[in-house]
Amino acid sequence: MSNVLNKHESKYFNTACLMDEALLSLLNSKDFEFITVKEICAKAGVNRSTFYLHYETMDDLLQEALAYITKRFKEKFKSYVAEKELEPLTDLMLITPKYIVPYLEFLKEYRKVYMASLNNPKVFKADLYTDKALSQVILPILKQYNVPQSEQKFVLAFYVGGMHDLVFAWVKGGCKEEIDFVCSVMMKCVSMKS
Repeated sequence: MSNVLNKHESKYFNTACLMDEALLSLLNSKDFEFITVKEICAKAGVNRSTFYLHYETMDDLLQEALAYITKRFKEKFKSYVAEKELEPLTDLMLITPKYIVPYLEFLKEYRKVYMASLNNPKVFKADLYTDKALSQVILPILKQYNVPQSEQKFVLAFYVGGMHDLVFAWVKGGCKEEIDFVCSVMMKCVSMKS
């Protein structure tokens, strides 16, 4: 009985993933409000009734896709923000390649989603997700390095704004440059040395 249930759950999950991917793919070419259930089903290779078995509305599908991406991002950084993983603070650098490289790898892997979020900022609540994701990486580092709480929101804004703009330029250009190169440019930008 449990094998049947696991097989059913796996099939349900796989179908949901297909619909998530279909939505994200369609968002690269058109605005969310113009995407139909019919298009999602055709792209995912499922029946319309299957869509409604999983979701009540298109917004439910979008929220699931965003939750999935956010979960993947958190998993990627779980070990990087642990206290035991922090490197000694040297050269007044709060962010090091150890933290930047996984972030860039994630963005390169989910480049289409990132671009879709830029093309549909209201739908994706892109600023909210980007700021939240980066703050989950940077804020624990600021705390570990005893950056005064009164300064944390300003230091966080500086890092998040600069990293976002640099990454935007890289992703918009097709992620053509190697991650190590982008990381080195980012490190030069965030260096607090005069």
